[in-house]
Amino acid sequence: MTVAGCGSSHVATTPLALTLQRQDLIAVSRALKESESSAAHEVAATRTAWPLVADGLPADTRALVRPVAAAAASAARVKLPTLFEEAPAASLTGPASGLAGLFRTYAGLATRGWQQIDAAIAEIDHGSSATARFARENSPLYIESVYDAHFTLAQIGKRLSRAYTMLGGAPAFGRALTQAEVNALAGAYSEADDRLHPHTGVRLGS
Repeated sequence: MTVAGCGSSHVATTPLALTLQRQDLIAVSRALKESESSAAHEVAATRTAWPLVADGLPADTRALVRPVAAAAASAARVKLPTLFEEAPAASLTGPASGLAGLFRTYAGLATRGWQQIDAAIAEIDHGSSATARFARENSPLYIESVYDAHFTLAQIGKRLSRAYTMLGGAPAFGRALTQAEVNALAGAYSEADDRLHPHTGVRLGS
């Protein structure tokens, strides 16, 4: 049985390998559930601040200070499960490995993106003309990072659903991971809930 998904090309060729992939998907699903609340808070804070920065930092950044600071703080509080850290995630098999990587990428991009936007605003408001200019010129990179973070987060749900089906679905997982639980996670980590609109309207050098 070939199992591919979430960026994984791992092939389950034995019953033992298939069992391990199912166990890992169960563990990853539990970790996603544990992180659901902190990710949802970050998404809410980002959606408040995003329209203010999506097209670049305005000439007057005073209105951005509080919502951007709130988004940065919320991103810093996103719970990255130990299982999703680089070293532990290296032991995950099959689709579970890709799912862990997606969440880790989201958390890193969101945190760094908002921190850098927050720092750029501080430099624009209080730094020298040279540092203010540098911060403004590079802010599109940070804004794009936030967009990419949420694009990545929005892929998790459909990847999880696909992996669950490919690994046998409800008959194979039983009570350990039900279809209802997968559907709930797919809804929480979805394009409808997590992707940002509008698309970023600024690029480096623009």
